[in-house]
Amino acid sequence: MAIKLEKVVQKFYDSLEEGKILGRKCPACGAVEFPPVYACNTCGNLETEWVEISGKGVMKSIVMPAALSSKPEYDALGARNFAYGEVELAEGACLNAVVKGINKKKRKEIMEKGLLPVPVHAEIFQRDGYKTVVFVLDEE
Repeated sequence: MAIKLEKVVQKFYDSLEEGKILGRKCPACGAVEFPPVYACNTCGNLETEWVEISGKGVMKSIVMPAALSSKPEYDALGARNFAYGEVELAEGACLNAVVKGINKKKRKEIMEKGLLPVPVHAEIFQRDGYKTVVFVLDEE
């Protein structure tokens, strides 16, 4: 039995299959929601429009996965080569995300040098039968 997804969710996942990352933009205030939701969280407008996001952003915080929060489905990112953190997109949306390219040594370097926020970019990642979005640490 197939799972029936809400329209906004179905459109988002269909776009990932096409290689596009979509959000929703509010025509009233210009705010972009990602992941996409129908209503604007900034002004409350109920009419939003699909928009392709650039995928560029910055990681503002870093949390290393612990035994209880580590997800085996992300093993393909590289053993112990990802972290969780707050990502702010160039379009303004903020979200908690998985960020590839950060291990304990890299986190220590970033924190000791005071480099936060660090630039990241979105990448479409194949996961257990569907695609999702992860972010990748930009190399200097």
